[in-house]
Amino acid sequence: MAGSKRMSADEKRKTILDIFHKTKSVYTEKEIITLATKSGVNTNTVADQLQSLIDDSFVEKSKIGGSNYFWSFPAKKDAMLQVEHSQNLEALEKVKEAVLDATAKLADAKRGREESEDGERAKKLARLKEIAAEKTTLTAELDKLKENDPQALADLQQELKLVTEAANRWTDNIFNARDYMVKKRGMDRKDANKMLGITGDFDYPEDKIPK
Repeated sequence: MAGSKRMSADEKRKTILDIFHKTKSVYTEKEIITLATKSGVNTNTVADQLQSLIDDSFVEKSKIGGSNYFWSFPAKKDAMLQVEHSQNLEALEKVKEAVLDATAKLADAKRGREESEDGERAKKLARLKEIAAEKTTLTAELDKLKENDPQALADLQQELKLVTEAANRWTDNIFNARDYMVKKRGMDRKDANKMLGITGDFDYPEDKIPK
C-alpha cells in the first residue's frame, strides 16, 4: 500500500533516485510523486526529498513552458557514492581525533596520579626523618635523666615508646611505597631506594628503651 512503508530520509532519496536511473526518463513533479509513492515513499515527503536531491546535484530540474521537468542518469549515482564515501572518511577522521584526544587525557590523568603518589612518598619519608630526629633527642635526654629523676625517666620512657611505635609505622609506609614501585611499576629495588632517599640497609629503628 502506498505510504505504508516507513523509510529513513536516505532510503527515500535512494528510492526516488533509483526510479530515474532504472527508467532513464524525464518526469514532471506530479509523475515522480506518483511513482515514488507507489515505491513506498510517503506522498507528503516526496517533494522535499526530490528537492534535496536537486540541491545535492543528483537530480536535474528544468522549467519548460509552464511545467517543471526532472531527470537523473546513472552517472549521478556514482557522484552520490563519492559524496557518501567522503562523508564516511570525514566521520572516520573525527573518530580518530576523538580517540587521540581521549588517549592524551588518559595519559595526563596517569601522570597526575604518579606525581601525586611521588608527593605522598616524599611526605612519608620527610615525616619518618622528623620522627627519627625526635627519637634521637629523647634518647639523649633519657641517658641524662635515667639516674636522677625516676618519674621523669618513666615519663620519658613512655614518650620514647610512642615515638618508636610511630617510627615503625612510618617505616612500614616507606616499605609499602618501595614494594609498590618494585612490584607494580617494575622498578629496580636500588632505583626505588634511591628515589625514596634510603639505603639498602634501611630497616626499623632499634628499640633503645632501657629494660
